[in-house]
Amino acid sequence: MSYVFQPEALTALPVYGSELQFAVRRVYCVGRNYAAHAREMGSDPERESPFFFCKPGNAVMPAAAGQILTLPYPSQTTNLHHEIELVVAIGKAGADIPAAQAHEHVWGYAIGLDMTRRDLQGQMKAAGKPWEIGKAFDHSAPIATLYPQTQTGWLTSAAMSLQVNGAVRQQSNIDQMSWPVADIIHHLSRYFTLQPGDVIMTGTPEGVGAVVPGDELQASIAGLGEMRVRIS
Repeated sequence: MSYVFQPEALTALPVYGSELQFAVRRVYCVGRNYAAHAREMGSDPERESPFFFCKPGNAVMPAAAGQILTLPYPSQTTNLHHEIELVVAIGKAGADIPAAQAHEHVWGYAIGLDMTRRDLQGQMKAAGKPWEIGKAFDHSAPIATLYPQTQTGWLTSAAMSLQVNGAVRQQSNIDQMSWPVADIIHHLSRYFTLQPGDVIMTGTPEGVGAVVPGDELQASIAGLGEMRVRIS
């Protein structure tokens, strides 16, 4: 088959302990999934149906173990924020997935950062407009090495932490999610048919804040290693 131009190479995540790569299809994100972060952002933390937004697959920046990933400071913002998140990788297709069967569709887990142009997001929210320019820009989703669920088991509790230049900014546990992974998959699959290669960024805890060029971020989730990112 011939193309008008050469298609872009697939974005793929490294797999822990393997030469295999996990090809990324879509990136789904869950908004305000930790009550303390909802309060931090001025929202009502009462449990409601989860809401979702997307990033393009090529916004993912794969980070191999031991690598310090260089993330260029994006254009048109003076308020770039970090958000550490548990990333869930889908390995089996499904729609209208019952929460009790969600674990059957998870291939693995990783550490992710939902980088956010907070000033642009705020402007869009105030005007009742979509968030894409605040959330879906180039390099906005650094994701670390993917750990297969066959090795980790079904994750319901794991401590998470993000440091900037050695100082702790975010510290929580994935068991603090308003909507745990099984519920996220159930609700998301009502609106989209999930496919192998989809990844879900499951929301961030409190403590989000700005970073500037020269800052070094160290993100960790128990059992999933760590990821280091330098802002350039």
